[in-house]
Amino acid sequence: MIAEAGLAALWIAAALAALQFVLAALGVARGDPDVMRAVRPVAVVQGLVVLGALAALMWLFVQSDMSVLLVATNSHSAKPLIYKIAGTWGNHEGSMLLWVTILGLAGGAVALLEHRLKIATLVATLGAQALIALGFYAFLLFSSNPFSRLNPAPVDGNGLNPLLQDPGLAFHPPTLYIGYVGISVAFSFAVGAMVTRDVGPAFARAMRPWVLGAWIFLTLGITAGSYWAYYELGWGGWWFWDPVENASLMPWLAATALLHSVTVLATRDGLRAWTIMLAVVAFSMSMIGTFLVRSGILTSVHAFAVDPERGSFILALLALYIGGALALFALRVGTIRSGNTFELVSREGALVANNLLLSVILGIVLIGTLYPIVAAGLFGLQLSIGPPFFNKAAGPVALALVAIMAAGPLVRWRRDEAGAVVFRMIVPIAIAAVALIALVVFAANAGVLPILGLALAAGLAVASIAPLWKRNLRRTPMFTYGMVLSHLGIAVSLAGMASETAFTQQTLVAASIGEPQRVGPYTVTLQGITPVIGPNWSALQARLKIQRDGGAPFTMTPQSRFFSNPVTVTSESAIATVFDGQLYTVLGQPDPAGRWQLRLWWKPFVTLIWLGGALVALGGALSLIGRVSRDRKTALRELWA
Repeated sequence: MIAEAGLAALWIAAALAALQFVLAALGVARGDPDVMRAVRPVAVVQGLVVLGALAALMWLFVQSDMSVLLVATNSHSAKPLIYKIAGTWGNHEGSMLLWVTILGLAGGAVALLEHRLKIATLVATLGAQALIALGFYAFLLFSSNPFSRLNPAPVDGNGLNPLLQDPGLAFHPPTLYIGYVGISVAFSFAVGAMVTRDVGPAFARAMRPWVLGAWIFLTLGITAGSYWAYYELGWGGWWFWDPVENASLMPWLAATALLHSVTVLATRDGLRAWTIMLAVVAFSMSMIGTFLVRSGILTSVHAFAVDPERGSFILALLALYIGGALALFALRVGTIRSGNTFELVSREGALVANNLLLSVILGIVLIGTLYPIVAAGLFGLQLSIGPPFFNKAAGPVALALVAIMAAGPLVRWRRDEAGAVVFRMIVPIAIAAVALIALVVFAANAGVLPILGLALAAGLAVASIAPLWKRNLRRTPMFTYGMVLSHLGIAVSLAGMASETAFTQQTLVAASIGEPQRVGPYTVTLQGITPVIGPNWSALQARLKIQRDGGAPFTMTPQSRFFSNPVTVTSESAIATVFDGQLYTVLGQPDPAGRWQLRLWWKPFVTLIWLGGALVALGGALSLIGRVSRDRKTALRELWA
């Protein structure tokens, strides 16, 4: 009965979403305060009911109820508990239920927590959120029912994709989905403001925490997903420009631009049309990402291969939501005042330049991701666009973006003088120049882009902390610390990316027992191969003796694992992290001569990539706490004034 109760909860939540939308539309159209007041409780109850549906599905996975098709297809009774729980969303239907659950909870949170907007704008926002949810409820109920029964029930299930049997599955998809849903809330705010013609600083202040929260979770999700793929897939790389990786990067780029734009609108009453348009673009990118991952048109370890009919359903939703929002924007753009003006040389001008460059990178990634799909669908051409294209096309634009990012916080609002900006940038420019000269002299073979990246990272790191110069640090707002930390995190990540690209050393060998191999500053000796047994897998494990020049020896144990449900062989890398990088080892297959394939990488300072991502997210969290705290204090002062 648990499956039937979960399905009933899903139908009830869909009915509540429809009711929420109808009440919101009637309340705003008639200006009826009684009808508008009824929208809040409906939104809260909808969120709780859909949460019950997700809890029911999770319980079915925990109990290994093989009479449910989704459980039988994607689980196995021998799986560890953590993978049974995470397996709830490690599939198409479950991941979509997780998506709509977060969407419903977010709508309930807006209904409970938001009290600064005019009631009509808030109700229009909740109506837009309900309409988004209603489309996904329809998708689940009519195309991807997660509670379908299987009769007769099999003795056991097919198991979960072994590549997904990792703790990363427990937090990576939920983190990304929270980010996607945060963008959907920002989109709903934009739609609500357009419907009621209420685009202004108050609307931006209400939307900003959701944009910032979405950006934080997207940053965490992308960073964690990068490291998960890095250690799990055994390819030795941290970013592959896989179409599904791009599907999460594109919303992040749009959300970054939106975050800067909404901050200008909230604090300086500028960039009104920019903010609305970027909210639409950001949500468009999250919908396109959903379509790419779940349409079955991609072949990727990250993608859920489903039938094209489901992809057509998502494509129809995308056309409905994005087409409707763009049409509304076209109708309302003439009524959106431009807001306060500013000079070209100003912080607003720097933020506009940032947004333009982010949009260019977004366009490059979007075209590079979709072009092979369009070429195959329309012309039958099988094309592959990989890292060389993205690196060469987006790399120079990204470096220009970093240069402007370094200068942005040092430029005054409204109006500034170019000479004064250059004077404030003397120290960062000098540091970058010194780093550039040193790299050209001592690492001339590293490549142009990595050298420029390292030099700019040094300059950005110094410029990032410049806003704290000559300030009383105790009285500095928390969101200023957040901005500093986020920009510093970008510098740290950029340094890690450039170092990994420039200085990685690789050794691919067929190694005999006792034969030493060299990679970077390490000597690696294969001492033996032993069988090991895990919870639901068996493996051949290599014992590698590792010795760094002048250091003490230690052991690493990469594995080649065999899973029986489903039958899969995976490479489990062994990674040694030291202060200046990582030694990455992978065991391959034996050859007829009894030698074993070994893949060895020495990656200097690669860990800076993920350290920087963590700093960016931490800076965003500090900014969010600081902004919410200030807004709450302001609201209390206005209440008691």
